[in-house]
Amino acid sequence: MDERYSRQTLFSPIGVGGQAHIRHKHVLLLGAGALGSANAEALTRAGVGKVTIVDRDYVESSNLQRQQLYTEQDVEDKLPKAEAAKQHLHAINHEVDVEAIIMDASAQTLEPLLDDVDLIIDATDNFETRMIINDLSQKLQIPWIYGACVGSVGMMMTILPGKTPCMNCLMKTIPVQGMTCDTGGIISPAVTMVVAHQTAEALKILVEDWESVRPTLVTFDLWRNQYQTIKLTKAKKKDCPSCGEQRTYPFLNPENRTKTAVLCGRDTVQVRPSKPLKLQLGKLANDLKGSGYLIKVNPFLLSCEKDGERMVVFQDGRALIHGTKDIVHAKVLYQRILG
Repeated sequence: MDERYSRQTLFSPIGVGGQAHIRHKHVLLLGAGALGSANAEALTRAGVGKVTIVDRDYVESSNLQRQQLYTEQDVEDKLPKAEAAKQHLHAINHEVDVEAIIMDASAQTLEPLLDDVDLIIDATDNFETRMIINDLSQKLQIPWIYGACVGSVGMMMTILPGKTPCMNCLMKTIPVQGMTCDTGGIISPAVTMVVAHQTAEALKILVEDWESVRPTLVTFDLWRNQYQTIKLTKAKKKDCPSCGEQRTYPFLNPENRTKTAVLCGRDTVQVRPSKPLKLQLGKLANDLKGSGYLIKVNPFLLSCEKDGERMVVFQDGRALIHGTKDIVHAKVLYQRILG
């Protein structure tokens, strides 16, 4: 066994056999922010065979306080988080196959990625995407690990299809929607605590130690010195539309997918085209320069600014309009730039 993992294999619940399991597993991380980047780093250092990272955003200076994988250079280069994570993770452990996918996750874009995935880790920042993860998990029988944090508060739960209640079962039991937005700020120890729980559960699943998987929801408040575990076994519902006897997977219906969204905790609106595009960013940059826009472009995105209005356009036609929460205004600016 590689000396790199010697301390991990000395831990008897993993051992040499468990490390061999880890080496042949594929984990999909949905989100590459605070939770996602830290989980990705821990699993890469642990020697997971493949890590796929899906994220829609790029690195900004406000991320550096808690998103430990990124650097000031990533901010300067306006790198998409998935790509920046991939570059740093390759430098940490080149043996791990890291795939970066820059996109806004939907049921239609995610499902084709899950053919050989053994585990999904939730590191997203919105309720809608979490429920898509939940329905895909139940449909394809893939375990997933929920995690969220705001301020000094965090929570984590492991969902095993066919064994535990799913997120849809618990919508009226736990405040999952309230744990999606960082409008109240956040301290980095809360991130670290959630990641520690998520990564520990991930390792249990990857080595197939199912008896050790935590059966409870964990919640904590590090500032108020509170820690609680909640048993959820009885919350599983036979009539749940996601995991019950008559499943309809409601969150996989494309009609339930919004085209615009105000991003959590930010004066930013995301606008998505009706279908993905393949923009020639260089050509768009030249056109916008001629119209007086200040441009910064890389192979992944284009940033343009004029008269106090700032927009970031991705290759697939998706755009982040900064400085506003007004969806109508965002759509007008999007049409002005992209026609």
